[in-house]
Amino acid sequence: MASWDPQQYNRFAEERARPFRELVARIPTTQAVAVVDLGCGPGTMTATLAERWSDAAVLGIDSSPDMIVAASERQTAQLRFQLGDAGQWRPQRGSVDVIVANASLQWVDDHETLLPAWAAGLDDGGTLAFQVPVSTFDPGFGGIAARPRWAGLLGGAAGAIGPRSATPVLPAAEYVRLLSAAGLTVDAWETTYYHVLPGDDPVFEWFKGTGLRPYLDALSGDDREEFTAEVRQELRRGYPREPFGTILPFPRLFVVGHRA
Repeated sequence: MASWDPQQYNRFAEERARPFRELVARIPTTQAVAVVDLGCGPGTMTATLAERWSDAAVLGIDSSPDMIVAASERQTAQLRFQLGDAGQWRPQRGSVDVIVANASLQWVDDHETLLPAWAAGLDDGGTLAFQVPVSTFDPGFGGIAARPRWAGLLGGAAGAIGPRSATPVLPAAEYVRLLSAAGLTVDAWETTYYHVLPGDDPVFEWFKGTGLRPYLDALSGDDREEFTAEVRQELRRGYPREPFGTILPFPRLFVVGHRA
């Protein structure tokens, strides 16, 4: 399992929060008793769900012990956090009003089976909402991992964002078909954010807290240092620093499925 560093993840907290806010803003459910955030991370944005649905019990689930420790500092009578695998979580039929998975489903396999099971857990008027990196987006390190030098060492370290074969994320139309067949009315769209990042090697620092984690955790010693140097060089070339910062175009797919 990849290790997750809440401090590294929060280094670009505002940029990471924006897709969450824009996803949740499109959720049509007005009244909720049970809300679940799958892949809640350090719980910063999960807490805003408790504000949006003030009468609901809000549960945040994450597979990283470090993230759950950080999130637990925000725990209240209304807001709870627990360690768990989103890919294994299954709600009882009609037991949940809102399910949110923000930038977490790219780590989970078999969306064709998983999402209908989540949809079945929605009560009448409930909503399933998620956003993921667009499946074809490769910032550069996925290609490095596929090079002969690294393929044998990193073959099992599927990144969150890499070549199409390395991500379980489906094209938008497939999600529309999948959730429509599950009885939901689907709203899907894609947005490319042009983040302007400060500092040295900011694109490396961005992905060091997310998509690079499986690769870095699979290596050690000189191998890790050499791979890191290659990635830094590739990202500097692909995303050159400019006087005002470094531009990171990041395409994301949003899907909101509502049970009327």
